[in-house]
Amino acid sequence: MGKIIKYLKHPKEAIIYLMNTGHFRWINDKTYLKWKYRLITGEKLHLDNPDSMKYSEKLQWLKLYDRNPLYTKLVDKYEVKKYLSNIIDSKYLIKTLGIYDSVDEIDFSKLPKKFVIKCTHDSGSFIVCKDKSKLDIKRVKKAITKFKKRKYFYLHREWPYKNVKPRIIIEEFLENKNHDDLIEYNIFCFNGTPQLIMSCFGDKKKLRYNDFYDMNFKKLNLKCIYATSDIVMPRPKQLDEMLDMAKKISKGIPNLRVDFYLCNGKIYIGELTFFHWAGFTLFEPKEWEFKLGRMLKLPEKK
Repeated sequence: MGKIIKYLKHPKEAIIYLMNTGHFRWINDKTYLKWKYRLITGEKLHLDNPDSMKYSEKLQWLKLYDRNPLYTKLVDKYEVKKYLSNIIDSKYLIKTLGIYDSVDEIDFSKLPKKFVIKCTHDSGSFIVCKDKSKLDIKRVKKAITKFKKRKYFYLHREWPYKNVKPRIIIEEFLENKNHDDLIEYNIFCFNGTPQLIMSCFGDKKKLRYNDFYDMNFKKLNLKCIYATSDIVMPRPKQLDEMLDMAKKISKGIPNLRVDFYLCNGKIYIGELTFFHWAGFTLFEPKEWEFKLGRMLKLPEKK
């Protein structure tokens, strides 16, 4: 009831909430993106002059006009592994424990003590199991069934997700031996050229940090969504290896963020991200919106 009252008092937040829960499917993609961009950023979405468009605006343009069928495979959490195994060594891929069309197919008795359950067709729908003996299987099945019905495309109109077959994937749980949080290294690439590195660490539910570094691993005065830390990380010894893989994976793609985990000194690929925060968040200081926008060269409009 509290949420309902809150949204009744704040119409803008109410509309954003409805958009983020998959409503307004009847609105065409271009109009929807213009509305949502204005509501979230407070700015008008410009799509007609590539030379002057901000990075976030170019991401919206790509949603509308760069619809390569390959992208559907690259956001499918199961199919992408097949694709990547032809480009890089499979040792960099998180081990798949099972792929299912329904939760009723899962035999939990055969799973290890720790694992992660995800849906293949969206982003953010996952359950982490750190101790199977304490797992409420009935509750997990109910949650995953709900996730599987989610039409993720309609939230942000990220075209690559539109035609992914909804399935359930169970993966190995990655854990550092010293129990430290995993550090993510997200590498922003433009047509196969890495240009920006984001380190992500901390608890997403409590305090999460996103720090940005240039290609020499010099920390930048840059922020997007999450807080930045006072920590200056040493250059990871595995960075060159990650950059090399990011180049190969992103070759020929106008904009791609290749996300890596470091676990016990080993590199694992997390996922491939076409639209950083769906393109609805602005980098600060604002000059970076234009700097990244200049790096992103849009393809021919189809």
